[in-house]
Amino acid sequence: MDDTDRAVLALLREDATLSYAALGAQVGLSAAAAHERVRKLRERGVIRRTTIEVDPAALGLDVLAFVLVDSSAWVGSPETADALRALPAVEEAHIVAGKASLLLKVRTAGTRELQVALREVHDIAGVSGTNAIVVLETCFERSADPGSR
Repeated sequence: MDDTDRAVLALLREDATLSYAALGAQVGLSAAAAHERVRKLRERGVIRRTTIEVDPAALGLDVLAFVLVDSSAWVGSPETADALRALPAVEEAHIVAGKASLLLKVRTAGTRELQVALREVHDIAGVSGTNAIVVLETCFERSADPGSR
């Protein structure tokens, strides 16, 4: 990746709806050249997908929790990932080092729904316990910065 690729990624990170003409104008490329850069970034897997950012509160999802998952067996299998992916409240799942085996990002409408989600996680094979950390306020969130190396 060169500096132009990083500039393209930074602009798209801020506004993925930029036209190729506007994108190219901001980095000194033609619309066609900007389109080609984006195509190559997608082809190489640098850009994994283009999506929108939705305000969870606008959807009534007011409770955010990070859940440490204890296990009695290896939970890094595709079956565990599929079981977690099937739970709508689970936004992210990460295998971690330390006392816990997994770290989940869970978002629900309220604490009752969080309790249901925790029960669903606990029902997954190999899970022996959960420890939820409920977020009171989010200071900021951001995606990976293409300018950092």
